[in-house]
Amino acid sequence: MKESFAVIQPVADKAAAYFYGRLFAESPHLRAMFPPSMDVQRDRLFSALTRIVWSLDSPDSLSSFLGQLGRDHRKYGVLAEHYAVVGRALLATVRRFAAEAWTTEVEAAWLAAYTAAADIMIGSADSDSGVSPAWWLAEVIDHELRTPDIAVITLRPGERLPYLPGQYVNVQSARWPRVWRPFSIANAPRRDNTVRLHVRAVPGGWVSTALVEHTQAGDTLMLGPPVGTMTPAASGRDILCVAGGTGLAPLKAIVEHVAESGRRPNVHLLCGARTSRELYDLPDLIRMQSRLPWLKVLPVVSGEPGYGGARGQVPEVMERFRSWAGHEVYVCGPAAMVDETVHRLQRNGVPPADIHRDLVHGEH
Repeated sequence: MKESFAVIQPVADKAAAYFYGRLFAESPHLRAMFPPSMDVQRDRLFSALTRIVWSLDSPDSLSSFLGQLGRDHRKYGVLAEHYAVVGRALLATVRRFAAEAWTTEVEAAWLAAYTAAADIMIGSADSDSGVSPAWWLAEVIDHELRTPDIAVITLRPGERLPYLPGQYVNVQSARWPRVWRPFSIANAPRRDNTVRLHVRAVPGGWVSTALVEHTQAGDTLMLGPPVGTMTPAASGRDILCVAGGTGLAPLKAIVEHVAESGRRPNVHLLCGARTSRELYDLPDLIRMQSRLPWLKVLPVVSGEPGYGGARGQVPEVMERFRSWAGHEVYVCGPAAMVDETVHRLQRNGVPPADIHRDLVHGEH
């Protein structure tokens, strides 16, 4: 499977377009379940396939991911019978684009793997349907514009939203029906059931722009089930958090969780931005640091020569600050920043198992 998938990866865009063409040709009614523009959907399809194929040797991790995927798909209205037509379109796509790598043995492997994956997703969705809604309606109770393109939004779901610090939710605005975008939750679970999102509006970002520029207190949003695996470890070791931009959100939730747990590890939070103006949550981070003696916050600015604090790319500043061996590390931000941070950590002796990573959620 890995060999045949490696042949497809260089033509991922064409393969994804072909897959959806086959799917909608066989079942035109399924088109109504998808957003008007399919660009992001195609990217998500291939991202999920990539993770599944390259996780085949880690069955526990793969099963957890597929379970989350199955629960999350409930918000789209996905039913058990839809998996068969999706499977036919997927096999037809792999057969077409794998070319000479396609054999009867490869076909059997893909069919067996898809059947097993679909069974896990269907079972997870069925189990979840009896205890949890497919989505939550949430009222916007506060909308604070921190910069021209970054808003901090506080929501109160109508029903309790169970989640772990570091997870994210997919969000739909009434302005764009059927268009869901993921955003990390920026706080540990609260007694009042409120959740906070940090949202940056990006050019061409339908949902992010709607949330930043066209949303106000009193509006209602739809939230999908919480997903994500960058959750707090129970090791008890000291912690390093490395954030880029709005990647701060899930790391702030993890710091809050540590504060509420009663543990007192040393926690270093490096928070990177291009300019000091984009350190949109710094006042609150300073307040947290003042009441939590074990928390050290280091703002890092990369594109403002006159800035009086730490300057440079956040992975570089992190590396020259000190050794992080023996720490539990959490990294979230733009893909390039996350990759570079992980590379430097591993080069300096931090094992991959101690590094928990995530990309900034939302639209790019």
